[in-house]
Amino acid sequence: MAMQSVSLRQQKGEAIAREFGYVHRIAENYYKVRSQSKLVEYDVKWGEFGWICNCPDATYRGSKCKHVWAVEISFAIRQEVKANAEIVIPTLTLSCKFCTSSQIVKDSLRRNKYGDIQRYRCKECGSRFSVNLGFERMKATPEAITSAMQLYFTGASLRNVQKLLRLQGVQVSHVAVYGWIGKYTRLMEKYLDQLTPNVSDKWRADELYLKVRGNTKYLFAMMDDETRFWIAQQVADNKGISDVRPLFKEARQVAGKKPKVLITDGAYNFATANRMEWWTHFKGDRVRHVRDIRFNGTVHNNKMERMNGEVRDREKVMRGLKTTDTPILKGYQLFHNYIRGHEALAGKTPAEAAGIKVEGENKWITLIQNASHHPKVNRDAEHPST
Repeated sequence: MAMQSVSLRQQKGEAIAREFGYVHRIAENYYKVRSQSKLVEYDVKWGEFGWICNCPDATYRGSKCKHVWAVEISFAIRQEVKANAEIVIPTLTLSCKFCTSSQIVKDSLRRNKYGDIQRYRCKECGSRFSVNLGFERMKATPEAITSAMQLYFTGASLRNVQKLLRLQGVQVSHVAVYGWIGKYTRLMEKYLDQLTPNVSDKWRADELYLKVRGNTKYLFAMMDDETRFWIAQQVADNKGISDVRPLFKEARQVAGKKPKVLITDGAYNFATANRMEWWTHFKGDRVRHVRDIRFNGTVHNNKMERMNGEVRDREKVMRGLKTTDTPILKGYQLFHNYIRGHEALAGKTPAEAAGIKVEGENKWITLIQNASHHPKVNRDAEHPST
């Protein structure tokens, strides 16, 4: 009889864990779980003897309640993400470019008006060369280029980036800075297409109006609720009537799956895209679309609005975009996911929270080196749409 009670509580806990909005992680060892029968939430915390809940079932009976089961399931999923983390490390290429020997030593510095680049000498063949993976034939140093990208995506204008680099002795035009951003955004984008983020089953989508050569356009974005990973984006002409199926298709290809819950506003194009791209005959596999968004309710889109604010701050400095296919939007998506630490994620990047950790003191250089070292993979071949 006791085993039957435990099994029943476990089944109820699994049902709670699957239910949208019932399990809320407050901190690493602190959750709030909604009751299935009452409009109350119970505290589930990690203690000396494991997870402890303050619900009546756990308090008075001293048994493992369904709320603890729900938290354990949620916690296990998060630990699985950590265990399956993919680590992107700096690429070491300290070998001779001519004879591939590892017997090389520092020889001198290549000096120019953009900075100094280390040169090496091979002890076997006597050749001299510089190691500059990803930055070959670039006059500026990797540090100058990546510093410019960091400054730009944290809010500085192109001309202010130019002025800041000049203070460091790097003489470069603002046009060259824009060229760096475009070149390396495209390079890193091709490489990062090979990595699949371990996102949750609850996604959010929203739109943000932009100015492109003075004309109003809309940036549609899909974001993971748990890790805040920006999964996909699409620029369209209209807000509520534009076909956003490309956004839904790209999101499924990037994540390698579709969500169980989708949160959007009441725009009909989201519902249409969900039905056209993600619909299935099996009811249990259909995406639950939550469209009742309220700022003062339990269902809101504050996380998406926060990300929209980041993009809006970047656009204000630019005073609008020049083209719809600008590398700036893709570059900011990359910056948001892989470079910028988020306070809501305890300083982690969304990519790190989704199981992709970029190491190195300069994450820009790590990504550029790896992008230069790996060929592009066709994601459509890996994740064919069904």
